[in-house]
Amino acid sequence: MQHNSVRYIVLFAGAVCVLCSFFVSTAAVFLKDRQQANELLDKQEKVLEVSGLLEELVEEGLLEEGKRPSKDQVSKSFDERIVMRLIDLDTDAAAADDVGIDPATYDQLAASKDPDMSAVVPSNFARVRRVPRYAVVYEVFKDAENKELDLRVLPIEGMGLWGTMYGFLALDSDGNTIRGLTFYKTKETPGLGKEVEYSSWQSKWPGRKVFDANWEPVIEVIKGVAGPPSEAPHQVDGLSGATLTSRGVTNLLRFWFGEEGFGPYLAQLRAEGSGT
Repeated sequence: MQHNSVRYIVLFAGAVCVLCSFFVSTAAVFLKDRQQANELLDKQEKVLEVSGLLEELVEEGLLEEGKRPSKDQVSKSFDERIVMRLIDLDTDAAAADDVGIDPATYDQLAASKDPDMSAVVPSNFARVRRVPRYAVVYEVFKDAENKELDLRVLPIEGMGLWGTMYGFLALDSDGNTIRGLTFYKTKETPGLGKEVEYSSWQSKWPGRKVFDANWEPVIEVIKGVAGPPSEAPHQVDGLSGATLTSRGVTNLLRFWFGEEGFGPYLAQLRAEGSGT
């Protein structure tokens, strides 16, 4: 067969494609466990960040400011101070111990897409179509003995300008005061909506209140400057040039702290005296 013939070129290109596909598939299979481990570690780091535990490491001189913690530091801090709870968003109660799901390996995003593990919700501004029956809540304690609850970290998500934004919100043990907010995955415009991932904007959230006096979620990102929490407890500075992203943050927070999200769960905690 002549090397410059059409048949040879097509067969050669096909063979290269098959060979490359084989190597890519093989690599994906062998690296799957490592990828999942890295994803879990990254999520744990974000929980440590939004809860203020990374800042504690800096204050204790165990971590240089501006540097990412090591895998060992993440694992140690997470295991010592955080307990993962699986709550039932359907029955508004903590999931039973015999539910058979390990919170550490539970994939909430995958569950939200599984008809057997999720439910359709009414149309909403956050454009969340389904919510998982079970959600993971991270309980952060003040010491390694896990005797005194400091705060809870709740997963949040909702539509921004270009796609779904995924993040965490740290809520004080009073069930209302925000201790921190972070987004770890967005498709927003760099330099504009992408600022939801920047510490300069996230630092404006601590001290704000999610709910009003009637326990209705009223937190919002406004257009312009909101001022300090003492003057504007329910408002946060808007993102310049990113109105739709700012509105998306408002919408997703009000959704997840409303009736279709964590609202009933938090109401139950208040009734039990563990979230007031």
